[in-house]
Amino acid sequence: MISPGSTIGILGGGQLGRMLILAGRTLGYRFHIFDPSGPCTAGMVADLEINASYSDEVALKAFAEGVDIITLEFENIPTDVIDLLSAIKPVMPGKLALHICQHRQREKDFLKENRLPCVPFEYADSPKTLKTAIETIGFPCVIKTAVFGYDGKGQIKLNAPEEAADCEYLWNFLECPARVVVEQWIHHIGEFSVICARKADGSKSTFPMSENIHVHHILHASIVPARISDSTARAGEALACDIADKLNVIGLIAVELFLREDGRLLINEMAPRPHNSGHYTIDGCITSQFEQHIRAVTDLPFGSTDLQNATVMVNLLGDIWEKGEPDWSGLLSDPNVKLHLYDKGQAKPGRKMGHFCVVGNDIDETLGTAQAHFERLSS
Repeated sequence: MISPGSTIGILGGGQLGRMLILAGRTLGYRFHIFDPSGPCTAGMVADLEINASYSDEVALKAFAEGVDIITLEFENIPTDVIDLLSAIKPVMPGKLALHICQHRQREKDFLKENRLPCVPFEYADSPKTLKTAIETIGFPCVIKTAVFGYDGKGQIKLNAPEEAADCEYLWNFLECPARVVVEQWIHHIGEFSVICARKADGSKSTFPMSENIHVHHILHASIVPARISDSTARAGEALACDIADKLNVIGLIAVELFLREDGRLLINEMAPRPHNSGHYTIDGCITSQFEQHIRAVTDLPFGSTDLQNATVMVNLLGDIWEKGEPDWSGLLSDPNVKLHLYDKGQAKPGRKMGHFCVVGNDIDETLGTAQAHFERLSS
């Protein structure tokens, strides 16, 4: 066990790192941040922030030597960095989970090889092979770059053959990636996610499945409890636990899912870290995803993940700052609302600047309240 009072190193300095620190403070831990650019939002609440390139071995070694364990808040980290750091201090969730989840081809291959339900897919590494992959998958389909794609970045949806007539143009539009994955576009009745925490001894704890609403490929809202059957919820939790074991995760794994009309769940994506769709846990559950992650990597006993209230989380993107600082008075006058701002500086369209949660007794009423608050902020 890594006892309270120890120092935890975090790779990455975004809002997920910030919330990990805020949760870990109550348990008595100290935190060092390593982020290539800065100052960063996580660094503002850390004991130490190191800003250096992931190719700077001297800085990486100094970072590792100053902490007791290392974890991460995003997965786009070179695996050779994990090798270097692991030789000095334990790094969790570990190289395997990072290696698989940071590359869509490896992720899809992992799912297929382990007979886990996923979307039909093909690969392409040139305009010519892209044309073949699109013809194999059919329409509608979506092209996704194999690396550095999130929140809709590096993606193109194709609805009809005429949209795929010029594959050279599509390849250039995606900035000539090394590889892409072409996936069948799934007609589904909802998008959901499950977060599973796992410790080194294999013990696991899952959070209630969230029902997710996306706008322009970016998560807009999470609704908990999800409006699904108990059997669907159990199936989603079982898939997340199975993946956590197969990837030997120490920490968290978030599994995003499609629910088909026939009731089957398909795995869309995975992330070996805290996840945007788990923000509801801060105000809705006895233990948040961030505290549970700290407990998992330090080998403390898990906290309860029981849902205390119906909860709706709504993302606040930089778009609502278009006319200046939003008027928070209406939101904060509601005693059932919790506002979380990330102190990220300049607001830009599509940039996640914060979120709010509404808690209540009835999920439909709570959702209606959350939507009304968001509309007032956006008007």
